[in-house]
Amino acid sequence: MQYLVTARKWRPQTFAEVVGQEHITRTLKNAILNNRIAHAYIFAGPRGIGKTTTARILAKSLNCTKPKDGEPCNECDMCKAFQSSQTMDIIEIDGASNRRIEEIRSLRESVKYAPTKGTYKIYIIDEVHMLTTESFNALLKTLEEPPSHTLFIFATTDIHKVPLTIISRCQRFDFRRIEMNDIKTHLKKIADSENIIIDDQSLTLIAKKADGALRDAQSLFDQVISFCGNNVEAPVLSKMLNLIDEEVYFKISDSILEKNFRAAFDISKLIYDNGWNFIDFTNGLVEHFRNIMTVTLTKDSKLIEAAEIFMERYLAYAESFSQGDILRILSFLNKVQYELRSAPNQKLKIEISLTQLIGLEKSATISEILKNYNDISQANSTAPKIDRHEKILKDTDSKRPYTGKKQVVNSEVNPATSKIEKFESPMPGNQLSIDDINSKWDSFLEQVNSEKFWLGSLLSQAKLIALSGAKVHLEVEQLDDCKIIDENKNYFLMKTNQVFGTKLEFEFTNGKTVPKNVTGSRKVKFTHSESDSSYSNNSAQETGLIKAIIDELGGQEIK
Repeated sequence: MQYLVTARKWRPQTFAEVVGQEHITRTLKNAILNNRIAHAYIFAGPRGIGKTTTARILAKSLNCTKPKDGEPCNECDMCKAFQSSQTMDIIEIDGASNRRIEEIRSLRESVKYAPTKGTYKIYIIDEVHMLTTESFNALLKTLEEPPSHTLFIFATTDIHKVPLTIISRCQRFDFRRIEMNDIKTHLKKIADSENIIIDDQSLTLIAKKADGALRDAQSLFDQVISFCGNNVEAPVLSKMLNLIDEEVYFKISDSILEKNFRAAFDISKLIYDNGWNFIDFTNGLVEHFRNIMTVTLTKDSKLIEAAEIFMERYLAYAESFSQGDILRILSFLNKVQYELRSAPNQKLKIEISLTQLIGLEKSATISEILKNYNDISQANSTAPKIDRHEKILKDTDSKRPYTGKKQVVNSEVNPATSKIEKFESPMPGNQLSIDDINSKWDSFLEQVNSEKFWLGSLLSQAKLIALSGAKVHLEVEQLDDCKIIDENKNYFLMKTNQVFGTKLEFEFTNGKTVPKNVTGSRKVKFTHSESDSSYSNNSAQETGLIKAIIDELGGQEIK
């Protein structure tokens, strides 16, 4: 028996055998069952996906004498005559070689004659877009009102070249590219029937190379069988088709994580020595990181077009790359793809690009940074507290200018009073001094830092210098950094009321100017009104108070 290529030997003979076009075959079957047959159809789509095959099955079904559920029986005289190309009722025309107006005029004349045996006289015009403008115009009237026994089926890969006047007179069906898994399943079925052993990785390579065209996949399958025999293995297949080994792409992603710069030169040399195309390599690398992005975002490998042996390896990258890292890598590779086409030395360009790719540092989003700071703050809050109150007082005293008088540390200050639960708010009429603020300042900072660490960090860099009325004066290096304090004024009013027993406001200075009417240790009397706070301004009492502070505590007046 004469040898037939796989594409012809395994050409579908029924609608059910058509691969990947269920949305079209189901519509055509229902039209046949319901007797809603149009006078003209046009099938559009890429090459090798079943347009002409579907047209032949439709023509055979319409003239079959014993159809079964809209399918041809392939056993009656009409079906056998069509399969042996001996019927006069189904005429298949190549639009590329019969594109002149003379052929179309002959077709118009033959349309008038009734079918010899079948129900319909069917004209299948393949590559109809190749007809000339004059031929299309000559066909218009016949196509619009053909005889009741005549039916046209057009097939084209370039639907945009077909005039709209032709398309509007036909029922249009758009065929789609066949999915990789459907191609693999069909090829596996053929291999099992032919007693050919082929692994999943080899099927994946053939299906990806076919790029959605089943006919291309079947042609590659024949070529592979001729080279490998009845036992097909992926390494041999890759060598025969000169395909880039996917291990190369995994080596690059691993090198990015390990910062292995030597891999950039090793891989570039490997591509050059094997004669692989650098542009094909870059395209494959983009697809590789697209697969990593898929598992990073979805935590699943269902959307990856790869062999089963690589699925687990891709899933292992789910936590290795962040979303920001993947987007930066893909953006960089897209730029490399564009620049590589015009590069005079593609090998050098790949080496530099891979080195830059491996050298990319990990990025972190603002949300991740805030989360890390919150985790650190929570860890610090649960750790054993170290009493730093006395150390802070000593550091503060050591920064004061020496006056020759003994500086006394308030021995009545108990570090335990820095805890909110042990603090008792002062009763109306009590006086609050800067020492009271200073004694509980450390506890105040810790609580602010645990709740809003960015505010606590800012206050921890400020120096407490004075108290004036309901305002606490702080010295900072940059006044611009304190705008965030004003934006959170309500929060600090609430927090100071919890810790110090009254609502306080913060005022900042950069050290170059001294606040007016401010004394470093001046005591201030607060009322418990939420909207007002005042202090005694009796000069006699104030003079005695200042003298007591200087004599007993070693204080110094700030001018």
